[in-house]
Amino acid sequence: MTASEPLMNSLLDHLVEITGHRDHDLLDISVMTALLNMIGIKHARVMELFQSRGDLLIRPRVWIADGKVQTVDEEASASELAGETIVTYPGLVACIAQRKNRLEEVRANGQHALWIPIWQNDKVSTCLEIVNDTPFTPQILQVMEGILSVYRNYQSLLDYSERDSLTGLLNRKTFDEKFARMVNAKPADSAPHGNEERRHHTDVKSQWLAVIDIDHFKRVNDVFGHLYGDEVLILVANVLRASFRAQDRVFRFGGEEFVILLRSTTLADAQMVFERFRENIEHYAFPQVGKITVSIGFASIGHETPVTILGHADQALYYAKDHGRNQVCYYDALLAQGLLHADKKVESVEFFFDEPATG
Repeated sequence: MTASEPLMNSLLDHLVEITGHRDHDLLDISVMTALLNMIGIKHARVMELFQSRGDLLIRPRVWIADGKVQTVDEEASASELAGETIVTYPGLVACIAQRKNRLEEVRANGQHALWIPIWQNDKVSTCLEIVNDTPFTPQILQVMEGILSVYRNYQSLLDYSERDSLTGLLNRKTFDEKFARMVNAKPADSAPHGNEERRHHTDVKSQWLAVIDIDHFKRVNDVFGHLYGDEVLILVANVLRASFRAQDRVFRFGGEEFVILLRSTTLADAQMVFERFRENIEHYAFPQVGKITVSIGFASIGHETPVTILGHADQALYYAKDHGRNQVCYYDALLAQGLLHADKKVESVEFFFDEPATG
């Protein structure tokens, strides 16, 4: 066996691992693991790029630290809005501006940093930052290129199958898998049992599902046309990305409906972050259209089926829309006040199965 055979075998093993995933999170973890095990990289990050109020922001999803692959802490407060302006990283700015596949820079501390943007349709929504104490050798660059070529291809395939083509958010068909993973991953005692407990134990961390609907969206399309309607959807999606953490999940279900899976957060924080998003939209100046508002209904994720929990959030949403719009309503609070009844059937829940709503 030649000296290069163990390296080649290890590379093949990691490529098999990477290509075995159909999920962005696991794909990110696999590429970080390959860089750690094969090359001994001590510091690397998978970063996501997103727009917020005209600024391009960046935040980490997965990284290598202390010899281990780490992910976003699900116990972080919902009030934390991770994200730095991209100008903090001039090497990445230069790499994207010059439309390069990679750029190496030497930092003030003597470390060598390699920026690798993942280009998809002339846009970059993901990039890798790889840092080494010494210059990257041709052999290391060759091995990394082999790993990252596969990573790029699978990022593209997953984006095509999982993302909404207009907004870039996760699409409806990926919801069930993400929802099931969230429910299966949460500790059995992470949320109190029973409606009474949920109403009063606001300091207990739980998982939450919110349904968001753009108010009077049909009027936007009718008055300004579908091009401006599409621009509103894209800008709302940008505000959604900036308003939630990297570990939360944001979906476009079709039309003007969006769904949020909010992880490991107290009721008080959940209400705060949904209200803050509502205010961000209310104060956003949409070109040509002007002011837009949203209505939000949310419910806790317990042991019910996804359809039941969706139905709860949907009931809260339609209560908000029927009572003035531009507000956030919590399903259990409405039940406690006698404003909703647990056995009420809401026909509009059908929109979760790709029936468009009218706003």
